[in-house]
Amino acid sequence: MRLLFLHQNFPGQYKHLARHFAGLPQVQAVALGEAVNLKDRPAPPGIRLLGYRSPQGASAQTHHYLRSAEAAVRRGQTVARACLDLKRQGFRPDLVCAHAGWGESLYIKDVFPDTKLLTFFEFYYQAEGGDLGFDPEFPASFDDRCRARTRNTTHLLSLAGTDWGITPTRWQHAQFPALARRCIDVVFDGIDTDAVTPDPGAMLRLADGTVLTRTDEVITYVARNLEPYRGFHVFMRALPEILRRRPKARVLIVGGDEVSYGCAPQDGRTWRAFMMGEVGARLDLGRVHFLGRVPYNRFLEILRVSGVHVYLTYPFVLSWSMMEAMAAGCAVVGSATGPVREVIADGDNGFLVDFFDWQAIADAVDRVFEEPGRCAAVRERARRTVVERYDLARCCLPDQLALLQDVLDGRRSATETADEMAKGTERAGAAAS
Repeated sequence: MRLLFLHQNFPGQYKHLARHFAGLPQVQAVALGEAVNLKDRPAPPGIRLLGYRSPQGASAQTHHYLRSAEAAVRRGQTVARACLDLKRQGFRPDLVCAHAGWGESLYIKDVFPDTKLLTFFEFYYQAEGGDLGFDPEFPASFDDRCRARTRNTTHLLSLAGTDWGITPTRWQHAQFPALARRCIDVVFDGIDTDAVTPDPGAMLRLADGTVLTRTDEVITYVARNLEPYRGFHVFMRALPEILRRRPKARVLIVGGDEVSYGCAPQDGRTWRAFMMGEVGARLDLGRVHFLGRVPYNRFLEILRVSGVHVYLTYPFVLSWSMMEAMAAGCAVVGSATGPVREVIADGDNGFLVDFFDWQAIADAVDRVFEEPGRCAAVRERARRTVVERYDLARCCLPDQLALLQDVLDGRRSATETADEMAKGTERAGAAAS
């Protein structure tokens, strides 16, 4: 089989799938990503990794509703040209796996009309009821809502050209229009629960020489970047009260100072600097450790000494880090938002709090440390949830491979689904007449 992966930040969501196919001698696998993102990033052995030049972004003169669509078209055009080069070299994939978010899949069927295309649909933007306007500190204008709705242009064009779609959670699936949901399966990316495990003997040495173990009161917070979408501002407001109640606690904060989602503070500072300006004077900074971004093995060490892991998110894409924290046996205090409620049942395999209620967050953290016996069972059920429902080797990868084979064999076909819907409409019309 000849397989092509398209992801501007490869491997992205194809981390596990690419590794699986890279080890199969009967598979010829190529991956295409944006060259600047692939710099110093080795491909899995057995995968030919190619970079395309960074496309020009949208013009400043373009209507602001349409700038994301123009940027996607430019990227799709750049990827199409790279694929034409592959075609001239004799590579014609049987299957393309592509992320729809940035436009890379837009013109794949024009280059490879007979190739099957399985598209990863990560998030469909809502004018209301999703991330936009969720946080009253950042109110959405009517203009913002219209722009968000228009931002889905890329997804809808990608959907029209795909054979089938995939998305990782039921909550994300539910954000798409009903017609789109008929052609998108829910399969989670997968957590390697053989690698992400609890370790009662875990130890973590900090830069100041402090050694932490599971016998210490350790509170962890993790995000790719420290920003409001992941509740960083609310967590920071809870910290003074948490530290007051838990005088022996250490707080480990993992994440960068860039912006992944939303926008930076208007004064140009990072969100970390902004929130330190608000609450820093009330924090014991000898017990609050900003660790920045860390290597994956270090990240696992942090989770393994965690007494309670705080995970907050807008109604948005669910982070792998929450699932990994559960797999590592953490007691998770999570926001009672849709993506989190899909996985965590309050009091059973974690604890849910109102996203905005910093007092409730402090209460929940305090309760975890005050009730170690109850929380031991919660930790066990947290790991069991991930092992039984989201494990990579036993659940998710087999489901992904089965879906790929169904697309290859034509058992998953958006065209046939649309035809069946049309026939159903004709039958309903005939019955009505």
